[in-house]
Amino acid sequence: MFLQTKMASEILWHKISEDERKEIEKRAKDIMINFSKALEKIPGIKETFVEREKFDRDQKGGVSCDNDFRKLMLENAPNHDKDFIIAERGKWL
Repeated sequence: MFLQTKMASEILWHKISEDERKEIEKRAKDIMINFSKALEKIPGIKETFVEREKFDRDQKGGVSCDNDFRKLMLENAPNHDKDFIIAERGKWL
């Protein structure tokens, strides 16, 4: 099972050039903008918000993952330090 997962991840995960990254980013923004505009045209849809008494979820006992999953996730992360994935906050905004 791990071998199949690893092979699938190698097919799906690959390095891209800076030009490809910019093109993907542009296409994703265009999709979101066009989707938002399409939603605006649908009659009867309006902004809503939910008012709740409690916003936080109760902490429960976590489920531990197997070491192969953790190793695979860290291998896929472009930047990581020990058991943590390092990501830039808000860079995509």
